[in-house]
Amino acid sequence: MTIRLYDTSARQTRDFTPLTPGCVSIYLCGATVQAAPHIGHIRSGLNFDIMRRWFVHRGYDVTFIRNVTDIDDKIINKAADQGRPWWAIGYENEVAFNTAYDTLGCLRPTYEPRATGHIPEMIEMMRGLIERGHAYAADGNVYFDVRSFPGYLELSNQELDNLLQPSSEGETGKRDPRDFAMWKAAKPGEPSWETPWGRGRPGWHLECSAMAHKYLGSAFDIHGGGVDLVFPHHENEIAQAKAYGDDFAAYWCHNAWVTMSGEKMSKSLGNSVLVSEMVKRWRPIVLRYYLGTPHYRSMIEYSEEALREAESAFARIEGFVQRVVEKAGTVEPAAEVPPAFAEAMDDDLGVPQALAIVHTTVRQGNSALTADDKESAVARLAEVRAMLGVLGLDPLDEHWSGGRTDRGDDLHGVVDSLVRLVLEQRQAARARKDYATADAIRDQLQQSGLAIEDTPSGPRWSLS
Repeated sequence: MTIRLYDTSARQTRDFTPLTPGCVSIYLCGATVQAAPHIGHIRSGLNFDIMRRWFVHRGYDVTFIRNVTDIDDKIINKAADQGRPWWAIGYENEVAFNTAYDTLGCLRPTYEPRATGHIPEMIEMMRGLIERGHAYAADGNVYFDVRSFPGYLELSNQELDNLLQPSSEGETGKRDPRDFAMWKAAKPGEPSWETPWGRGRPGWHLECSAMAHKYLGSAFDIHGGGVDLVFPHHENEIAQAKAYGDDFAAYWCHNAWVTMSGEKMSKSLGNSVLVSEMVKRWRPIVLRYYLGTPHYRSMIEYSEEALREAESAFARIEGFVQRVVEKAGTVEPAAEVPPAFAEAMDDDLGVPQALAIVHTTVRQGNSALTADDKESAVARLAEVRAMLGVLGLDPLDEHWSGGRTDRGDDLHGVVDSLVRLVLEQRQAARARKDYATADAIRDQLQQSGLAIEDTPSGPRWSLS
């Protein structure tokens, strides 16, 4: 059993060897909370949730850190535009992100630190970098001297002479235009904190270096995030952390974008699809299937047609699960997943190949049901539940089933009795060859949100 991951820094797939046997430490760049999340934002959280689940399935103890960037230029500008406190903007969007993560079945992180809660750690890191000659203060700002760090740009594979470093207003006093800000001098009306170099606020890159050091130490296993963060964010994180003396991340894993018309989904392009709106039109488990089942390093081109295909594909899985439960009652997940599924997941989280094993097992289970082979059908469902559990897609999991209370079971029974009464009327109409009435009953049930399926053992219903 060897898990292999594509390491952006090595530009190849590598065998995963944890720094501490039996343990995995992961730092994921989380939300910058200037706006509510669209599905492009949430894809990263979903992809690394699946990674985490697979490590847990393989027996590892996982520490998973996902930060919140609750102060940056965009948050400050939005607060000014709306005439509201910056922290109010950040908090309401942080809640929106966590609601989206929860709705789509992402496990809560071990810790979820906010940038503004770690100013002392940032000051300590800047002090150490200045003492080591890797940073300098100027006009109330603190900059990292990129020429002082020989390994700079190795992650993004760029040439320093060709570098265009993003910068913002007020970044004065740089010795080299390619140096980047770790701390920004205070401006009138903006939030600020006291430091030895004057009042100001943190730069984006410093936040993650300081928080990763605090929660995971000087060395940890995996740093994750979207591919758009490779430069400047992750490149600058590496420079700060390693110049400070940390070994930092052993593996760098990056997920691809969700695109629309070939462009990255983003607020600036005005093409975002908010999770809060999407879940009004699509079941959250279907949205998770759509976003989580392509390979994490593959682009997803958003389209309604692709979502409908995902809905149909998941319905086939869910239909099999329901039929076996109706026939055999509760079936617990198998202790192990099928070897072919494990092999696919071990190979850089090959979810598409793993999902093919799920669908093959579903087809085998449906064949067993047709042959009235209850034992085989139950065995296949146990395997399917184990595989879906790894992907966070088990429809019988409490998260998706709602963890029905006794009252919920009672209500389900009442609905079942009422629907069956209507279906008996439909069957009676079909028996007397009154097909118009039978079809009208079926159509009315479908309009009420119920899907009707005619089977050899009689009609069955499910929520559509």
